[in-house]
Amino acid sequence: MKTIAAAKFKAQCLALLDRLGPDGLIVTKHGRPVAIVRPIGHSSKALIGSLKGRIKIAGDVMTTRVKWDAGR
Repeated sequence: MKTIAAAKFKAQCLALLDRLGPDGLIVTKHGRPVAIVRPIGHSSKALIGSLKGRIKIAGDVMTTRVKWDAGR
């Protein structure tokens, strides 16, 4: 995702919106990210399954490995 300084975004806002890519744009202020500008059609549904085959799970994800007594 591309980044742009807030002052530059302010000056070029309309032109940037006209050529906004599907990933969107991160707006920074003093080098820190403050906003993300994305097209409306971009939904989080596209993220489901996007990491398949890229991450490896180590251990048992169904336990916290902490013993506790639910009867108390």
